[in-house]
Amino acid sequence: KSPGRTKLVQHHIETGNAPPCRQPARRVPAHYQKELNRLVDELLEKNVIKPSVSPWASPVVLVKKSNGTLRLCVDYHDTFDALEGSNWFTTLDLASGYWQVEVHPDDRQKTAFIVQAGLYEFETMPFGLVNAPATFQRLMQTVLSDCIPGKCLVYLDDVIIHSKTLTEHLSDISEVLERMQTVGLKLNPSKCQFFRKEVCFLGHIVSAEGIKCDPAKVQEVKDWPLPNSAPELHSFLGLASYYR
Repeated sequence: KSPGRTKLVQHHIETGNAPPCRQPARRVPAHYQKELNRLVDELLEKNVIKPSVSPWASPVVLVKKSNGTLRLCVDYHDTFDALEGSNWFTTLDLASGYWQVEVHPDDRQKTAFIVQAGLYEFETMPFGLVNAPATFQRLMQTVLSDCIPGKCLVYLDDVIIHSKTLTEHLSDISEVLERMQTVGLKLNPSKCQFFRKEVCFLGHIVSAEGIKCDPAKVQEVKDWPLPNSAPELHSFLGLASYYR
């Protein structure tokens, strides 16, 4: 199923007068090549990418997802204060959120990537661009500006709707969904949770009783292997500091 496509925001890639950067395709292990081809075909079918003749080209890297992968963490302790007093919670997750934001036509050639099968460029915002998170956050803040923080909180494609009463919650959910639908954003229903008394949001358990650390994340800190290098230490300190 294709992700949504919003016209509210377009992503620009500013490169100034820098000449196009073109790199060769990286060698992909034979057992990954079939999966890479499948992913490219899927993106073509969903109109996320298209064949390209761009002078720009970047290689692709296949990263295996696991529970140990790192993600950008921000201190949300002050933000969570807005949830106090709420009794009903709903969390929403956008379907391939970045792919719902168009790259400006003038900048699409700069997203070109090369694989053994050919050269392609993104029509929508790919993962991996340095300023992509800022663009996506700006989109969500614009769409839900009148709902934040009294009715919902947003961090990239993670949205939590919070209300004191069930009647208010029905109204708040309706307003948020209507705003998203109006600008062409689509959700991933399998990752959304509706009408909950307790939910997990940004690594914390949120309920009417308050906010506490997700036990799974606490266990992750406890089980973290002993750092053997400066980068490993920085990774551990970043995770531990978030839950201090």
